[in-house]
Amino acid sequence: MTLAIILVIVAAVSLVVILSVVRPGGLQISGSQRLSRNIQPIDVVAFRNLADPAEDEYLRLRLPAAEFRMVRRRRLYAMARYVQAAASNAAVLARIGQAAMASGDARTAEAARQLVNDAFTLRRNTTVALLRIYVARAWPNSGLATTPVLRGYERLSGAAMLLGRLQNPAAPVRISAN
Repeated sequence: MTLAIILVIVAAVSLVVILSVVRPGGLQISGSQRLSRNIQPIDVVAFRNLADPAEDEYLRLRLPAAEFRMVRRRRLYAMARYVQAAASNAAVLARIGQAAMASGDARTAEAARQLVNDAFTLRRNTTVALLRIYVARAWPNSGLATTPVLRGYERLSGAAMLLGRLQNPAAPVRISAN
């Protein structure tokens, strides 16, 4: 009975997350200058540290079980905030890329297409990662993998910088704090 309730709750949360990602009108194109102000810089080094399984194992060995669970939940909360920021940045960059796809320059249009593809892939990966993070917050001793989000975000950052250099060499897009 408890397992059935948990599965229903997980399914409901999953549905809400999926609907929030694919809601109609979620990716309307507007001015890229205004959109670029909505990008939240992310400290990739800190994010990588939070997602490192070796760090979790170190804490598990050094802390009493109750304290480890408390620290783990805090780390998972911080990780969720990073993943949400990455998802938000991916949505903004997808809109910027869609606007840039209309460019007459073939290199700019191709860079914009790559940016949009990377942004959509990252949005999908962040949805899965958030679901895993929320499950891990309920069961702090469970495993977690956010590597696709980290790799996707680094790839998206590179695609955004390329498009920024092609559109305006004097002002590249920066979506990482370091």
